[in-house]
Amino acid sequence: MSVVKEMLSRKRVLPFLLIVAMIVVYYWRQPVQLVELHGQTFGTISYTIKYKDKQQRDFKNSIDSLLNIFNDAVSHYRPNSELSRFNRDSALLFELPFMYPVLKASKQVYEATEGGFNPAVMPLVNAWGFGPGKTLTPDSVIIDSLRAFSNFNLVKFDTQRAWKLDNRVQLDFSAVAKGQGVDVVLDFLQSKGIKDVFVEIGGEVNARGTNAKNAPWRIAILDPASDVVNQSYIAVVDLQDMAVATSANNFNYVIKDGVRYTHTLNPKTGYPAHSSILSASVFADECMMADAYATAFMVLGEEKAKEIAKSQPEIDIYLVYSLPDGSIETYLSDGLKEVLQERGEK
Repeated sequence: MSVVKEMLSRKRVLPFLLIVAMIVVYYWRQPVQLVELHGQTFGTISYTIKYKDKQQRDFKNSIDSLLNIFNDAVSHYRPNSELSRFNRDSALLFELPFMYPVLKASKQVYEATEGGFNPAVMPLVNAWGFGPGKTLTPDSVIIDSLRAFSNFNLVKFDTQRAWKLDNRVQLDFSAVAKGQGVDVVLDFLQSKGIKDVFVEIGGEVNARGTNAKNAPWRIAILDPASDVVNQSYIAVVDLQDMAVATSANNFNYVIKDGVRYTHTLNPKTGYPAHSSILSASVFADECMMADAYATAFMVLGEEKAKEIAKSQPEIDIYLVYSLPDGSIETYLSDGLKEVLQERGEK
């Protein structure tokens, strides 16, 4: 009799467990309501932040305040920022927690790219009209004189301070600050217990966890043939626990005497870069590192970019570049082959 009762009991329990499992699966698949925030930072650069939070907390004011303080450290457009003060003086004692990490990351990428990424190009940036300083019409004599001290090796630092070996050195973190800002916001939200989060500032992204449908966050990589009016994508990526930064020259340039000069400068020549790469997307754990490498690869060209990426296991790359016959080619490293789909692929 006890055996019969046990069998009957199991028959009642199994359907119950099946129903519970179906309910769990149903709710797991249902879209979760995200908190979505929008705003501006770095002057006119927009940001989009999405995250899951059972309490539906709105951190916009805190994030705006954090980004404002971050700009007080690394913005060269703010005359009293730590960076601006360092550019005017010979040394700086850090007051905020942002200068040391960006100097450390910059040094790492500067060395890995053999100077392809060089934040000490500020005088050259100003000379070509891409910075807040006086715009010049540079000739070879001016360029050569500025290159003499546009050298990141002339900057020394430790965890507490930075100093110059040549007082004429000036730094420009615009090629890495957006990525660093993304990481700063992500770190803040994670400190609040947020595990599923997407942070985008000016096209640079860091994402953790999953989206509203419990799937990887999906982003599109802009076709470098796009302009301000006509924009299309060249690839989509399922991004999970990864950051990505893309560098391209289709929006930021100046025209002097009928000649178009791109905003990416080659630190080794002092002139705007003329490589075959049309856009470089770099994937890494930190957006700050991805941002710096993406800038360097625009300078170095696709062959050197591939070589460096293979020697740096912490990064993956997606390049769009032109061949001598004018055709367009793409390249993606092995770590992206399961998550990146190019336009036209099935």
